[in-house]
Amino acid sequence: MRYLSHTPEDLRAMLDTIGVKKVEDLFSTIPAEVRMDGPIDIKPRTEWELTAELGAMAEANCDSVAFLGAGCYPHHIPAHIPYLSSRSEFLTSYTPYQPEVSQGTLQAIFEFQTMTANLLGMEVANASMYDGANALAEAAIMAIHVKKKPKVAYSRLNHPHYIQAMKTYFRPAGFEAVEVPVLPDGRTDFSKIPDGVSALVVQSPNFAGVIEDLEAAAKAAHDKGILLIASFSEAMAWGLLKNPGSCGADIVCGEGSSFGIPLSAGGPGVGMLACSMKNVRSVPGRLVGETTDKNGNRCFVLTLAAREQHIRREKATSNICTNSGHNALTAAMYMASAGSEGLHAIAKLNHDKAAYLKAGLEKAGFKPLFDSPFFNEFAMKAPAGFEKRYDELAKKGFVAGLDLGKYYPEYKGAWLFCATEVHTREEIDAFLKEVA
Repeated sequence: MRYLSHTPEDLRAMLDTIGVKKVEDLFSTIPAEVRMDGPIDIKPRTEWELTAELGAMAEANCDSVAFLGAGCYPHHIPAHIPYLSSRSEFLTSYTPYQPEVSQGTLQAIFEFQTMTANLLGMEVANASMYDGANALAEAAIMAIHVKKKPKVAYSRLNHPHYIQAMKTYFRPAGFEAVEVPVLPDGRTDFSKIPDGVSALVVQSPNFAGVIEDLEAAAKAAHDKGILLIASFSEAMAWGLLKNPGSCGADIVCGEGSSFGIPLSAGGPGVGMLACSMKNVRSVPGRLVGETTDKNGNRCFVLTLAAREQHIRREKATSNICTNSGHNALTAAMYMASAGSEGLHAIAKLNHDKAAYLKAGLEKAGFKPLFDSPFFNEFAMKAPAGFEKRYDELAKKGFVAGLDLGKYYPEYKGAWLFCATEVHTREEIDAFLKEVA
């Protein structure tokens, strides 16, 4: 199909319909200091000139050792995962709008759902979430549909970007989100759950790396007659920790990109969402089920597809269109390859590497922000002047954690550090030597 640009008349008609005077007005919500003002300086280049220029730009990027997590975690990706997931029958497949002729795609989704449910200890999981933030927003709306109360409580140490996404979903619907404070040990204060909410959202490990007491969270939520939504940003934690389902969570949601998906400058992600069977009809998006055809052969079907593309809009639980299907396939391949014992071993290595890093930082003068158990990241109070030292470390090839004070003013001077199986002892020792 030939590309035909919009005519000035087309642009004028669209702008009038939207209600703005010029195209630039569409970007008014973006701060002026980060907007480009004026034409973009692009000159023609040959293919080899452009390749050389992009290569030079790539080489200019810092090749650092990053002790940074906060929702995006570096993990080893076995060579067979991208090889298998890039096969054409996987890479070129699309959302099964004609599911009866998409058996391969449906089976891949079914396997992802099955392993997600097993990992999280829940009865049913879907395969329609874009990432962890989207999964949390959809889970919160699901809880509101179940309990019929347009308000959700969330722990202060849930990932701030996830909460921002949830509030963005809530705004046009008129729903409300209420924050629950945390205790001095970095865990949620369940005695402060407000009345009149549908659910309590608790992330574990939380944004400061602290492992929450999900059993206590479930008891506190159920005593008030509300649902517990257990959120997570690091799926690898469930290779080692007691899963949310066995702790009493009603809905579990989070980010699964630790399973075979490269960081790629912050994305893409793959959202996970699971729940108990009694709430299955409120699950957003789509579910793939297993059945038999008229000849008794095993086959797969879309079932309980409660998105607005399949049923009347007013009856739909969500308008989510599809999921990052290829990422779900990749995550399923990773989980199947590692198995439960493999995930446990990798998760154990994550914790051990983080514990080694934490002990070294304490020797260098850092102090734990919280005296609570952690998985592969933790918060530390830095010695005076560390902000300046942070920039010096960056020049030497180390990204020394995340400044928690940017998100939580009360934790000014505290930094979030992370170590996973990809960090070698030599890298950690070199970093600790520079810090000391």
